[in-house]
Amino acid sequence: MRIADKWKEFEVIDTSGGEKLERWGDVILARPDPQIIWNTPKGAQWKQANARYQRSAAGGGSWDIKSMNKDQWTIEYGALRFKISPTGFKHTGLFPEQAVNWDFMAEKIRRADREISVLNLFAYTGGATLACAEAGAKVCHVDASKGMVQWARDNAQLSKLDAKPIRWIVDDCKKFVEREIRRGNRYDAIVMDPPSYGRGPGGEVWKLEEQIYDLVALCVQVLSDRPLFFLLNSYTTGLSPSVMEYILGVTVGAKYKGVLSSSEIGLPVTNTGFVLPCGSTAIWEEK
Repeated sequence: MRIADKWKEFEVIDTSGGEKLERWGDVILARPDPQIIWNTPKGAQWKQANARYQRSAAGGGSWDIKSMNKDQWTIEYGALRFKISPTGFKHTGLFPEQAVNWDFMAEKIRRADREISVLNLFAYTGGATLACAEAGAKVCHVDASKGMVQWARDNAQLSKLDAKPIRWIVDDCKKFVEREIRRGNRYDAIVMDPPSYGRGPGGEVWKLEEQIYDLVALCVQVLSDRPLFFLLNSYTTGLSPSVMEYILGVTVGAKYKGVLSSSEIGLPVTNTGFVLPCGSTAIWEEK
């Protein structure tokens, strides 16, 4: 497992009973996590949560605010700064486990010794976009949600990266890639972090297991003659790291010589010393 263990302003304090207790800067949140199926004792720290997300029996849920006098704040990771704001879907606007992938991509870009263009699909609030831009790449940021793209632009401004060569695109990812193929645009690296299920701006339905192979195969057509990496991430428990590695192998690897790898990614849990699994990543990279 690859572990995002370089955070200073975020930590998973403890996990138990379907919940994780997290520190986001100076705010402590308790949020549900379906993978936490153990019921270890919850100590006094759990009472310090400023807010807890409560699921509703009818679906969805809401935040139970205990002692929080702000609805948004910022945290940083190295040179990157992110706006954090608890949403109605339990999320905060950032997946901190992705830092391990940001570090990988930034290092590859810095060591490439050439200009690198990156296509970030399902780009959310821009963690990967900012990491790649800060490392010196040109980035095309694509997400179907106008609100998430604006959030990413806010993060770029917070990180003083808003003057970097970043294209901000609100579009269905598949349709955008199809247009890029027709336009003849090419990229040296692709990163995608698709949801298990979602809808595009035109109501397009996305189901990961049914569509991920076709999308990856399509994306091969927008890779340059000398790709640097292709990174695929998933939170879908039914899609194992090995399955995603296989997909990259028979698509990207069938056309370009490189190295394949895959693994779970996770976050360290302070109270136990164990690691909370937070999804899987498969990578094809240039030799």
